[in-house]
Amino acid sequence: MPEVISRAAPPSATPDDDAAPPRTGAAQRATQILSAAWRPALLLVLLGFGWWAITAAEVFPAYLVPTPGDVANELVTEREMLARHTWVTTYETVVGFLLAAVIGMLAAVVIVYSPTLEKALYPLILFAQVIPKIAIAPILVVWFGFGPMPKVILAVLIAFFPIVVSGVAGLRSTDPELLDLSATMGASRWKTFRKIRFPNALPHLLSGLKVAVTLAVVGAVVGEFVGADEGLGYVLLLASGNLNSSLLFADLILMSALGVVLFVLVEAAEALLIPWHASRRQGIPLTTS
Repeated sequence: MPEVISRAAPPSATPDDDAAPPRTGAAQRATQILSAAWRPALLLVLLGFGWWAITAAEVFPAYLVPTPGDVANELVTEREMLARHTWVTTYETVVGFLLAAVIGMLAAVVIVYSPTLEKALYPLILFAQVIPKIAIAPILVVWFGFGPMPKVILAVLIAFFPIVVSGVAGLRSTDPELLDLSATMGASRWKTFRKIRFPNALPHLLSGLKVAVTLAVVGAVVGEFVGADEGLGYVLLLASGNLNSSLLFADLILMSALGVVLFVLVEAAEALLIPWHASRRQGIPLTTS
């Protein structure tokens, strides 16, 4: 009989063979962003439609609730003026937020590493937090004038507390066994802080920073309410005094947009600094195979 040579049959084609190649990291990230953005975008469209419906039905007088078209027209016709005042508020907010971040983190380190200073500082920090900032604003205007300094200080005062609290919580959340191991291996306090405590505190600290950056906008605007001749808070008072509801709504939209943009920037920094944290891995596959 002729020798029969057994050969393995080639694997039959499966549906996976014709499947599209796996998406790259950038494409996957873009898909995730679109997936997360369509719901708030849809909600904004529905809110805009509801706003238009209310104004079209003349439920409220036009001088109280302007139409979306009037607000959009105000944003276009007054774009140069609004852009100038938006820049002023942005500058005050960003400077105040950065100062609050530095001072707040230093205060958190001092509180964690020195129980004596903690007993002295923490009550004062809490006392400063409960004082209404609108009551401090006139004093700051008297001391520093109508320039940006009072607004920056108010932004610092409002944004400072959540940074301190989150920084202290993060620094104290480090596993004691890691600290003991670090001390056993002869690591200095600075190296232990840089390699263990600070990276472990970053998730808590960045959560506090996201809260603080929106509060910094509030601080800058409150300062502009009390004494200023520029900024979005000044425009708000001007529009309110002139019963210009279209400019009033346009100004409120710009304030909200400023806070959202700054929040997103801190969120992006969080994604870059702690991609390893569990909060950043939700919905992202851990393997690429």
